[in-house]
Amino acid sequence: MFETIRIETDARGVATLWLARPDKHNALSGRMIDELTAAAAQLGADDAVRVVVLAAEGKSFCAGGDLKWMQAQMTATADERRAEARKLADMLFALNTLPKPLIGRVQGNAFGGGIGMISVCDVAVGAAGAKFGLTEVRLGLIPATISPYVLARMGEGKARRVFMSARLFDAHEARDLDLLARVVSPEELDGAVEAEVAPYLQAAPAAVAESKRLTRMLGSPITPEIIDATIDRLVAAWEGDEAPEGIAAFFDRRSPRWAG
Repeated sequence: MFETIRIETDARGVATLWLARPDKHNALSGRMIDELTAAAAQLGADDAVRVVVLAAEGKSFCAGGDLKWMQAQMTATADERRAEARKLADMLFALNTLPKPLIGRVQGNAFGGGIGMISVCDVAVGAAGAKFGLTEVRLGLIPATISPYVLARMGEGKARRVFMSARLFDAHEARDLDLLARVVSPEELDGAVEAEVAPYLQAAPAAVAESKRLTRMLGSPITPEIIDATIDRLVAAWEGDEAPEGIAAFFDRRSPRWAG
């Protein structure tokens, strides 16, 4: 059924949702975005699933947007760009509202949209040595559709340390920013994830789902109006002068005009 992801569910009802494009560093292609949205609906409706672990194959957790996707956006119309941004926003919303605990198993680097994927997890555990970054501004773009979830996770003050500089930071700083809950060695990662999973298997599933809905109701509001506004701002960034220069420079392997 799926080509870019896979789902494994054990006898306890713990489902692992794997990003399965290791050769592409699990970059978010249009197909992967669609499949993740479908997987969220499938897992959310499955009463046998108690907990979902979001994991990734290979060395990287998620490198952000797929290169072919970015190339296609260079010649797309505003409406086409809006539709693609809407797909990503819908996928993040589907994972964020999943009525099951979502535990992030972050074994490697995460950039751009990968930070958004971590931010929609209820808790994320990361391996020491992983690098992170909101790198969109290097390309003349902005971290728009992921922004409601990143700000909800980090808070404004902490987010402003990394949100618009594109600087890379390590797993320990990711923990300090509240992106990760714990940092462990790669060898300890599965045990740390299991420690997050185990308590949910002793909890009433409907009560867990209702408690999660309550946190969303009382936490940072992520309304349709906010989502629409982030999409509008991303499309505006694509329509500006900097994005074409930044993306062209990336593919030409040169510095953009603003790089000193």
